[in-house]
Order: sequence, then structure tokens, then C-alpha cells
Amino acid sequence: MKTKIIVVLICSLFFCASLTNCGGGGAKVESHVSTQTLGQQLIDLDRAFKEGVLTEKEYKNSKQALLKKYK
Repeated sequence: MKTKIIVVLICSLFFCASLTNCGGGGAKVESHVSTQTLGQQLIDLDRAFKEGVLTEKEYKNSKQALLKKYK
């Protein structure tokens, strides 16, 4: 009876230990999905510039980045 319990405990520990390594080695995977169209993003960017949220330089750089992203 004691032997069965010990075997079950060892198997359980082995199983749990093997599951802890299933995380992919700590690698992070990030995904960014935008549901806005390019046109909507440009409109939002223009609005932020006109409202003074962005400087002219920030606006131009952001606009260039958006256009480059969609090429």
C-alpha cells in the first residue's frame, strides 16, 4: 500500500514538473491587431494634430509611419 502511494506521488510530481516547462522558455509573443482602417487612423491623427495633442513633427512622423505600414 505504501509503495503504491509513493509511486503515485512520484508520478504526480514528475507530471507536474513536466508541465512547468510547457511555457515556451519564457518567450513572449505579442500581436497587435487594428480594427481601424487606414483612412480612420489618418482622420484620428489629423484631429489630434488640430486639437494640439501632437506637434507638427509628431504628426508628420506618425503619418509617415502609418503610410509606410500600409504599403
